[in-house]
Amino acid sequence: MTTKHSHSIASVFAIWISLMSNIVLTVLKILVGILFNSPVLLADGFHNAGDVVASAAALTSMRFSQRPADEDHPYGHGKAEVIGSGIVAIILAAASIYIGYEAVKTFFEEPAKASVIALITALVSLFWKQGLYIYTMRVGKKANSKGLIATAYDHLADVYASLAAVVGIGLALIGDAFDIPFLAYGDPFAGVIVSILVLRLAYEIGKEAMDILMEKNVSEDRLREFAALIRTIPEVRRIDRLRAREHGHYVLVDLRIGIPGTLTIQEGHDISSEIRNLIINEHPDVDEVLIHLNPWYPGE
Repeated sequence: MTTKHSHSIASVFAIWISLMSNIVLTVLKILVGILFNSPVLLADGFHNAGDVVASAAALTSMRFSQRPADEDHPYGHGKAEVIGSGIVAIILAAASIYIGYEAVKTFFEEPAKASVIALITALVSLFWKQGLYIYTMRVGKKANSKGLIATAYDHLADVYASLAAVVGIGLALIGDAFDIPFLAYGDPFAGVIVSILVLRLAYEIGKEAMDILMEKNVSEDRLREFAALIRTIPEVRRIDRLRAREHGHYVLVDLRIGIPGTLTIQEGHDISSEIRNLIINEHPDVDEVLIHLNPWYPGE
């Protein structure tokens, strides 16, 4: 089994775990929120319902992105994963607005009585989501999966939301125990902070997805790494152009180089193959290297 194939299996498995976890947590939070009259937990439950959609979108886009190149899509289907991460960003942005709205609205209402069961539920969600964040981020980075990394950040947003619920419910319980009424409003205050943090996450994920869809060049550091490898080939006299772009979970490199014009076509072909193999071996996330050869003569 190849490394790429094993990473693909691990990524799909991680997404399935995320999807099933979000379904369980959604049902749990909404039920406890209704039974124990916990607005913050109910809001978090509806937020989790959006995560179910986000996980399903990530799973669908990830499966589609693994399809091999075909006649209509000669560069593969990698950008399907980027579209999936964009959908996650939109859902996160909507969730942040919803959380912020619910939090601000609570300032103008009679605070609900806190429940220990609701606190326990929020704590379970907090630790569960923290574990999911660490796991999916680790797998996502190994597979260079934009969809899975976006899902990991979605879990991190849930960690923030659950932490706000824990703080809010905890403060309310303390307020009830020691007759401190204003502590009941710790929940909406934490909710406003969380909504800002989630919106920031949505912006970062959405910006990265947009950059890839607009075929932004990879970082200057990566381009310098590619250039250093190319210059190790003795026949390369100059690099006329070097570009590279992400295409979902893999990278496409496009370069033009100058080699001695007296070389044969076969020799030029061999140099191209050597450069291609060198870059792909050193950078496993590179899927294709497109090389154009220009003639070079002494004195140029």
